[in-house]
Amino acid sequence: MSDQRTPPEQMAISIVLADDHEIVRSGIRMVLEEQPDMQVVAEAGDGEGAARYALGHRPQILVLDLNMPGVSGLDAIPRIQEASPATAIIVLTMQSEPAFAREALQSGAKGYVIKQSAASELVGAIRAVIAGDTYINPSLGARLAAEPAPEGPPDDLTPRETEILGLLALGYTNPEIADQLVLSVRTVETHRANVQRKIEASTRAELVAYAVANGLMPD
Repeated sequence: MSDQRTPPEQMAISIVLADDHEIVRSGIRMVLEEQPDMQVVAEAGDGEGAARYALGHRPQILVLDLNMPGVSGLDAIPRIQEASPATAIIVLTMQSEPAFAREALQSGAKGYVIKQSAASELVGAIRAVIAGDTYINPSLGARLAAEPAPEGPPDDLTPRETEILGLLALGYTNPEIADQLVLSVRTVETHRANVQRKIEASTRAELVAYAVANGLMPD
């Protein structure tokens, strides 16, 4: 009687690494591939590459740096979530300020790990996220809990979404916003779609009315 069990390698957690420093990616890969149930399927050096590989490989996990050339990690998160909704994003960054963690999680990230702690935390963070939990660096999590969230835009709009909403309300087109904010048109379109979904608006008139009513028009 043949053995019908799935080979262990077919059950490995698929991971894409996105960081603009090759030596960092190599170190992370070594840490992850010491785990028999984790497999790095691709590496990217910028936000565009991260989005492309997430769509091409549809990994279970994307380990994403925030500070990369081109499209930043923060701007890439909603775009990647739209392209590959089954991919959970774990931010791996030098940024230890609560504001960055708060925005990354609001944008759709499921984990936030500080690079200095990657060797000891990243594997656990991946396992937590695969299990359906959200992971955040413990010391940063304590700071987030101790510091009340600043009053911000309504309806859970992120700072970038608020910025784009304001420009839309002023009459800018998607390409014009992309040029002004140094983003791709696709990224602006993704943010715009998120804004429209969150505030339940579909026309420019509704966007303008919402921005005016909530004091979100640019100065």
